[in-house]
Amino acid sequence: MSKKTKLFRELLLSKNLEFLLEAHNGISAKIAEEAGFKGLWASGLAISAQYGVRDSNEASWTQVLENIEFMSDASNIPIMLDGDTGYGNFNNVRRLIKKLEQRNIAAVCIEDKLYPKTNSFIDGDKQELADIDEFCSRIKAGKDAQIDDEFSIITRIEAFIAGWGLSEALKRAEAYHQAGSDAILIHSAKSEPSEVLAFKKEWGDTSPVIVVPTKYYSTPTEVLEQEGFSIAIWANHMIRSSIKAMQESAEEIFASSSILSTEGEIASVKEVFRLQGVSELKEAEENYLPKKERTTDALILAASRGEAMGSLTDEQPKTMIPLKNKSMLEHITDIYRNHGVSKIHVVRGYKKEAINFPELNYIDNDDFETTSELSSFHMAIDQTDSDIYCSFGDVLFKPYLLQLMDDLEDDLVIVVDTQWQDSVNKDRAADYVKCSEPHSRTNYGNPIFIKSAGEALDQESIHGEWMGVIKISSKVMPLIKKEVNHLSKGEDFHSMKMHHLLEHLCKNKQPIRVVYTTGNWLDVDTLEDVIRANNFI
Repeated sequence: MSKKTKLFRELLLSKNLEFLLEAHNGISAKIAEEAGFKGLWASGLAISAQYGVRDSNEASWTQVLENIEFMSDASNIPIMLDGDTGYGNFNNVRRLIKKLEQRNIAAVCIEDKLYPKTNSFIDGDKQELADIDEFCSRIKAGKDAQIDDEFSIITRIEAFIAGWGLSEALKRAEAYHQAGSDAILIHSAKSEPSEVLAFKKEWGDTSPVIVVPTKYYSTPTEVLEQEGFSIAIWANHMIRSSIKAMQESAEEIFASSSILSTEGEIASVKEVFRLQGVSELKEAEENYLPKKERTTDALILAASRGEAMGSLTDEQPKTMIPLKNKSMLEHITDIYRNHGVSKIHVVRGYKKEAINFPELNYIDNDDFETTSELSSFHMAIDQTDSDIYCSFGDVLFKPYLLQLMDDLEDDLVIVVDTQWQDSVNKDRAADYVKCSEPHSRTNYGNPIFIKSAGEALDQESIHGEWMGVIKISSKVMPLIKKEVNHLSKGEDFHSMKMHHLLEHLCKNKQPIRVVYTTGNWLDVDTLEDVIRANNFI
C-alpha cells in the first residue's frame, strides 16, 4: 500500500476535483473511508466540538494529536489536520510536523492568524492576521523539519475572512508559496463563491488551491471543478449530522422513558463492534488463544401454503410472497446473515421447487398437507447439533431481537410480545404464554420464564404472545430431540404445533427464559398483513 503522504499528494495534484470529508475521531474516520472518500479533513471545529469545548485552542495541541492518532490508526486513507495557527510560532510548528509524521498524518493546514485562534465564522472581520514574514517563518521551519519529502504543508489564507480583500490574499499567497507552501487553502465566509473564484482566476495554476464551501454550499460542484480547484473540503458535516441524530435520540428516549422505539432506528451494537474491528480481534484470538468454535445455525419452518393468501400462493408458498422486491424468506434470511449466521436450514413443503436459493440447506416435508409445525421441526433438528435460532417462514421481526436473546446465557430463550391483546378476536391462531411474572418496569432485569403455552389460555392468565422465535443451545439440543421424539409417538403428533412442545417442556419443568418485547414483529397471515409487511420492512 502506498504511503499516506503519497496518496495525499496524488489528490492534491490530481487533474480532477477531489474531496475530503471531515472526521473527528476514529469511528467517523472509518465511516468516511467506507463511504468511499479518498481523504479526510481532521477539523479543528469538529475535534473541539466532540470534546465539548470551543474552537479557540481550548483543546490543547497534544489532545488533538492523541485524537488524530486514533483516526490514523482506524483508517487507511490520508488525513490532513486542521492545524489552526500551528499552535504558536515557528518552533511550535516544526515540533508539530515531527509529531504528525510519527503518527502517519499526510498533511497539515495552518492559517495565517494569531494564536490562540478563533473560528473564522465568529466575528471574522475583527480577527487579526499574522505578520506575513512571521507566518512565512512557520512555513519554512515546518518544511525544514519534515523528514518525508511528500508530507504536505497547506497554508490557509484568511484575508477575505478579515475583510482585507483580493490584493491582500494574493500578496500573502505569493509570499507563502515562496516560503515553501505546497498548496493554498483560500477561505471565504460569503454565501456565494465570488471571492474564491476571483482568487483562483488571478492565482491560476501557480500552486494547487483548496476550498471549503461551508458557507457557499449551494454552489454547484461543477463550478468548482471547471475553475480548476484541487480539493473541496466538506468541513464539518459529520459532527453536525451526529449532533442532530444524538439530539433526536436523547429527546425520544427522555420523552418515552424507554429505548424501545429508538432501538430499531439506530445503529445496532453489532455495527458498533464491526466498526471497532471486533472481528479482527476474534481472528487474532483464534490464532493466539485457540478454542472450540461455537456456531449458531438458523432453522426456518416454511412448509405451509398459506391458503388465506388466495391466488398469491397458487404457484408458490407463502414465504415466497414478494415484499419490496424480495421474497419474505429472503428478508428473514437477510436478518440472520446480518447477525452472523452462516448456515440456514429451511423446511420446504408446498411447491418446494419455488424455494431454490443455492446458499440454503433444505429439508423437505413432503407430508406438509397432513402434518404441522412440530413435524417439520422434528425432521429438521436432526440436521444440526449447533445452537440454533428457530422461526417461521411467515414471521418478520426486527433484527435486534436476536441480540436480546444472545444477551442471555439460558439454554432456551423465546421472545414474547406484551401486546397480545391485539391478536384477540382476530381470525388467526396465536401462541399465548403465561409467565412467571408479567412485563413490568419494576421487574426489569429479573429472570422471567414461561409457565404455560397454548392457543386457548384463559385471558386472565395470559402475559403475552410468543412471536415465533426461539433460541436453543447445543447443550440442551439432545434433550429437545428426545422430547420431540417422545411426542412423535402420539397419535395426534401430526397436528401438533410448536406451542405444544413449549407446553410439554413447561410440564417437565424445563426452564424457558422470556425476552419481553412490545411489537417489533409481524405474523403475515392475510392479504392485509402483506400490505403491513411492506411498511414494516
